[in-house]
Amino acid sequence: MGRSLIGVCTATADVRVGAALERPGSDVLGRDAGEIAGISRLGLAVESDLAAALSRIDVLIDFSSPTATIEHLRLCRERGVRMVIGTTGFESDQRDQIRAAADRIAIVQSPNMSVGVNLCFRLAELAAEVIGKGSEIAVRETHHAQKKDAPSGTALHLGEVVARALGIGFEGAAVRANMRNGKADGAIRFESVRKGDIVGDHTVSFATADERVEITHRAFDRKTFAEGAVRAAKWVAGRERGLYDMQDVLGLR
Repeated sequence: MGRSLIGVCTATADVRVGAALERPGSDVLGRDAGEIAGISRLGLAVESDLAAALSRIDVLIDFSSPTATIEHLRLCRERGVRMVIGTTGFESDQRDQIRAAADRIAIVQSPNMSVGVNLCFRLAELAAEVIGKGSEIAVRETHHAQKKDAPSGTALHLGEVVARALGIGFEGAAVRANMRNGKADGAIRFESVRKGDIVGDHTVSFATADERVEITHRAFDRKTFAEGAVRAAKWVAGRERGLYDMQDVLGLR
């Protein structure tokens, strides 16, 4: 994602890479960020000290880990730097900290920055409102073998969108297992597959005895997530504070 973000930023009007950050101990520290991204030299070395870099940036785009993102959030809140958060897998207390920080800074947080996926979120909401009640609902997702969280943040958000549209509590409705036999009434079933180098496939389905509606998104290149994140960064740069998501950025809400 870091390489994709650098490439998209350098190709986007009115956007400049002010800092390229990696974890301490990474073997790319000190190298030119442009060369690592496979483009021309930027004259910008990859570094690990976010606190030192914050004076050079307006928006931090963060695709890291929950623990790292929360530490970055603390620094950005202190310095008044806006954030775009693409990290997934947050615990409840970490989500609370993000909401609290939005009282001081503007944040766009989304489990998936892809424009297409966010359109699917809206379509899933509409489908749930029209045919969700009385149907069997399942969310299936497939990712590369190295992805650690399952179900993915995108899959869980699809479930949350559907549950909200149906007026039911998500935690009570979610069954995070592949149920091959029988039907769990009122459940949103989740199926996760990890294999190969698949960037990300997601499907939410609504099935009745007579028909099935499926909404599917397949990502073929991580560039799509980077493009959405940079679009979100340009959008949030014009906000002072508040917690937003890609539905706000794309005008879908």
